[in-house]
Amino acid sequence: MTGHERARTAPARTAPAPARTCPPAPARPHLPARTCPPAPARPHLPARTCPPAPARPHRTRTRPHLPARTAPARARRQTGAQGQIPEKGSDVPMLDVFDRCRLHDDVQPVTEMGAYPYYHPAEERLADGRVRVHGRVLVSVGSNDYLGLSADPRLKDAACRAVRSLGTGTSGSRMANGSLTLHETLEGRLAAFLGQEAAMVTPTGFLANLVLSALVGPRDTVLADQLIHASLIDAVRLARARLRRYRHNDLDRLERLLRECDPAGGALILTEGMFSTTGTLCDLPGTAALARRHGVRLILDGAHDIGLIGPGGRGAAEHYGLGSAVDLHTLAFSKCFGTTGGAVAGPEQIILYLRHQARSMVYSAALSPASTAAALAALDIIEHEPERRHRALAAAARLRADLTGMGYETGDSPTTIIPVHAGDLVLCCRLWRELFDEGVFTTAMVPPAVPDGQALIRVSTTALHTDQQLDQVAAAFAAAGRRLGLIP
Repeated sequence: MTGHERARTAPARTAPAPARTCPPAPARPHLPARTCPPAPARPHLPARTCPPAPARPHRTRTRPHLPARTAPARARRQTGAQGQIPEKGSDVPMLDVFDRCRLHDDVQPVTEMGAYPYYHPAEERLADGRVRVHGRVLVSVGSNDYLGLSADPRLKDAACRAVRSLGTGTSGSRMANGSLTLHETLEGRLAAFLGQEAAMVTPTGFLANLVLSALVGPRDTVLADQLIHASLIDAVRLARARLRRYRHNDLDRLERLLRECDPAGGALILTEGMFSTTGTLCDLPGTAALARRHGVRLILDGAHDIGLIGPGGRGAAEHYGLGSAVDLHTLAFSKCFGTTGGAVAGPEQIILYLRHQARSMVYSAALSPASTAAALAALDIIEHEPERRHRALAAAARLRADLTGMGYETGDSPTTIIPVHAGDLVLCCRLWRELFDEGVFTTAMVPPAVPDGQALIRVSTTALHTDQQLDQVAAAFAAAGRRLGLIP
């Protein structure tokens, strides 16, 4: 059978099965469609509307001792047509912070008249307390070298020996690699001298006060005499503690401030044994009594009085017989010790804490070998030569009597510092220049070191001043004061 025949006889193919269709699922009557009614309103929570915040009155702070600052037009932040401040990232130039760095308005006229009293370098310091400035030898009554030790040959020899054996610097902080056996010897001697458990030597007197910032924090209050040194104010600012100041030796005000202190935070009293501008002593008996009554610590800055005041030269605390009432002492070597540096003395636990937590101590290079050795030599002299402080105080009493007799206002200082009040800043600088021309080198104290209108010439005597030099100083004040109309 051929292929054609097979094709003709092959059975026909059946058609494909139809597609299967499923009937729809019957509805389920037991599950009716759900409809949710809207949530009912909650009448107990009415819609909240906030009134606009009231406008805050603009607060301005003025500093009476600083002139108004105006930046030049090119450096001011420009504003748009409606007075808006431009957004960040705009091309408007920012205010140049250097344009705010201006001195007091009175500096220029004082400079023009040749009466600018600062930064006059000494070319030579003579052994009798005189100095050579601009080629002229002057009697210096503006120094803090109360015992006249900065030129003492014993301090010079001690410093030279230390340099030969230890070099000119420490090249590191005390915590790292800058500690010397000289430092520890001086610390032990100072602690014993002041009747404290321990002491810590610092590179400067300013830093000795700045380490106090480690003792307080933002929740604490520091109560301080209005005349405390700038380094103490900076310590409080660094700690971000609350600073409350009372008028000089105003114990009534101090007690009110103590009562207002927040009991949730700590508090301490900060004052000086001898105040550097006025020469007055703190009212330590009254201050210590308030500290005990209110259970707060008392810290005393003895930069100017340690070495000078008290039977043994231990400062105002010894003068009043209240050494045990002071919780912590700070001092500077740049006054009675005739060199540079400072120290803190107090309980051993507190000193150990400051060694590790006071940033100004941890991150500062240690006191140089020369200054450390000189301070040790000075401490020997302070302990064994009381006649030096007796002479310095007697010289001040004599000169103060002369100046008061002429008609000058000199305050009530019982120490080596005599404030001669001039009042006006320009007049004070003119007096300084007149005294310079008369052969006397003094220090002018003007705002902000003193309040506005209370500029003064700060006179300080030392153990080296002779009666002849004191007479020369008195004669210079008499001539200068009459020329300026300050005295009759």
